Amino acid sequence: MHASAEPAERMEDLYTRYHQRLRKYLQLKVDKQTAEDLTQTTFVKALEHMHAFRDHASPFTWLWRIASNTLKNEYRSISRRREKYVDLGRLDSRFVSCEFTNNVEIRIDVGSAMRQLNETDREIFTLHYDIGCTLKEISEIVGLKLSTTKNRLYRAHAKLRIELAGHGEVPAFLSLIQTFLFMDRVHSDHAAQVREDLIGELESRVERITKLLQHQPAERLTIEIYPDLNAFHRAVGELDAPDWFMGVIDGATIKIVSPLNPGPAHTYKSVLQSTVHLFTILMVKEVNPVTPKWLYQGLGGYEAGLMTKDHIRHSIRKMVEHDDVPTFEDLEDHSWDFERRKGFQFAYSLAEFILREYGEDRLNRLIRKPADFEDAFQCSESAFRIRWITFLKEHYT
Repeated sequence: MHASAEPAERMEDLYTRYHQRLRKYLQLKVDKQTAEDLTQTTFVKALEHMHAFRDHASPFTWLWRIASNTLKNEYRSISRRREKYVDLGRLDSRFVSCEFTNNVEIRIDVGSAMRQLNETDREIFTLHYDIGCTLKEISEIVGLKLSTTKNRLYRAHAKLRIELAGHGEVPAFLSLIQTFLFMDRVHSDHAAQVREDLIGELESRVERITKLLQHQPAERLTIEIYPDLNAFHRAVGELDAPDWFMGVIDGATIKIVSPLNPGPAHTYKSVLQSTVHLFTILMVKEVNPVTPKWLYQGLGGYEAGLMTKDHIRHSIRKMVEHDDVPTFEDLEDHSWDFERRKGFQFAYSLAEFILREYGEDRLNRLIRKPADFEDAFQCSESAFRIRWITFLKEHYT
């Protein structure tokens, strides 16, 4: 939205972008028809005061303040007419789809749990999960620092989870997820779809991975979703990273680019699969922080199903036929050359080879003692490599 645009044009743009979010917010406070009426009134007032809008402010937070004042006036009017509406915080039985149950066919009564939060935390929680506001927008709305807003959202989420878990409301898999954070504005329906698909992708694999590794996560996960590759690369300090680099682990946080805007090297589906890849790596590194790269990357790619066998065969066939197979030392390369040298494909084949030829128990032995090939495979490292190359020639040439 530019200052040079006519007020009516600017308002049309604002209406298109924010009408649904404002109406959804107001519906949490009043009935559906009143919410629609108040939304229309908000935009009429906004048009009348367009001259007061400052371009450095967030358009949504400016509109939200107008809507909030309009809502207060409605409450006063209701009070004068001695009508009664109940606010979000005082609902006895309010059904919502929270992020940890959204779109997995679980509807939970969180009325009593929400009452355990103070008014500001309820507002932060509602704005983020029900309305789809970014943390920056919320911080402007509630008048708190961005870091404070983020911490209060975490605490509110944890408190609700404890309350609900006490009633057996949270499924076991979803208890692994701390929260989803969208690092830029995204349409609430799109955010819900991304959360649903990420949950679905993880749910289908997490139980197998934790069972395979004989390990449960030490901490609940946070998944940060960045709007595009540039935003993700800036956030992780890799401004010159290649297009295929779209996810990373930072402690118990998985940072990924949004599958809605994955860049030229990925698709919506491959970003979802990459979340499984990163979860597997996180688990392996929790078991043993010094696990070799070829082992954690290979197992991550294998469990995520990121590459088809035909793709791997096409990528590495000539290298295998010409005995140009990388050594284990080559596969410890932490530069971008790892991808160029087909490190992901060779690592994948190693994980496949170990699981097919030796089984899960031997894999776990190697993860826990990666230098002891004799214990894991009853052979030396060099003999293991020869067996792996034989496997490659049988299956990938």
